[in-house]
Amino acid sequence: MKRQTDNSLKRGISFIVAAALTLGLCACGGTQQPQQTQSQPQENQPAQARQITIYTAVDQVYSEQIFAEFEEKTGIQVNAVYDIESNKTTGLTNKILAEAENPVCDVFWNNEFVQTIELQNAGALQPYVSPVAADIPDAYKDADGYWTAFGGRARTLLVNTELLAEEDWPTSIYDLISDKYPGESIAIAYPMFGTTRTQAAALYAALGPEEGRAFFEAIADRGVQIVDGNSVTKDMAVSGQVAIGYTDTDDAKVAVNDGAPVAMVFTDQEEGGLGNLITPNTVCIIKDCEHPDEAKEFVDYIISLEMEKKLIGMDFFDLSIRPDADVEGLSVKGMTVNLKDVYDMLETASADMQEIFAR
Repeated sequence: MKRQTDNSLKRGISFIVAAALTLGLCACGGTQQPQQTQSQPQENQPAQARQITIYTAVDQVYSEQIFAEFEEKTGIQVNAVYDIESNKTTGLTNKILAEAENPVCDVFWNNEFVQTIELQNAGALQPYVSPVAADIPDAYKDADGYWTAFGGRARTLLVNTELLAEEDWPTSIYDLISDKYPGESIAIAYPMFGTTRTQAAALYAALGPEEGRAFFEAIADRGVQIVDGNSVTKDMAVSGQVAIGYTDTDDAKVAVNDGAPVAMVFTDQEEGGLGNLITPNTVCIIKDCEHPDEAKEFVDYIISLEMEKKLIGMDFFDLSIRPDADVEGLSVKGMTVNLKDVYDMLETASADMQEIFAR
């Protein structure tokens, strides 16, 4: 009986020891288990969504659609900042400069080129030579890749077809200072502002300051009508107040599409000629931006010929800047002067325009 009791006691002690060991092992395992549990979700956690912040001076009705398609194609989320109508492009460029120490913007899609070059001169951009830009003429891209131009609109002479037969239409910008037309039969906007100011700088860059100034002095001497804006020159050509109004293709297309008795004429299109001013959009990458790889993807996307065609189809662009491009838009041979050279002449040309055309 005592032996049975001893055996029972031994079995009880063995059970207690075994249980204690089991509990000890569980306790030890319990201290490690949360680490394993925590590490597992980290291994399976999806990668952070790719994203990009784009500032744009392009009207939201157009750019928003492009951003949505870019997101769908690439999976890159676009955080868009649109211009405020009261500030326009200047507001966005000032915002980029103010954020220079801690950039928020990755890419700036601009509807012109002057403010883009301002950012370059301020050291706010970083270069990227896109392979997609290989067929873009050198006149429309920075030599070091700080910005690239694409698409856009053009300057045009809007001719009243009831006042001028087709054989009498001008073919060169120099026709405006010839005896071919009375000065008062021509209207241009004040060349101190807008695209007429840009055109003055482009002529200065192409011809040199002396010849450029001489051209505009001849415009003034001949009594060409100087009016308040491109839309006014368009209206004057439509109504027959003038035979020729110098304007932009976006204004001119409105008149043509409305069935007005007018036609667009692009100047100096012959081989070796001066060419016609095109005012493009530009895109650039902000220095030290947070998402440089995504920024490059967007640049490649937006400057492509396919995107020029897309924006022409949306009636935002009027033409491609690529020579002989197979597009539905207008076909215009642009000036060969680089946009940077045009920018460099803005101050000189503007001072002369103020002197020549001061009211």
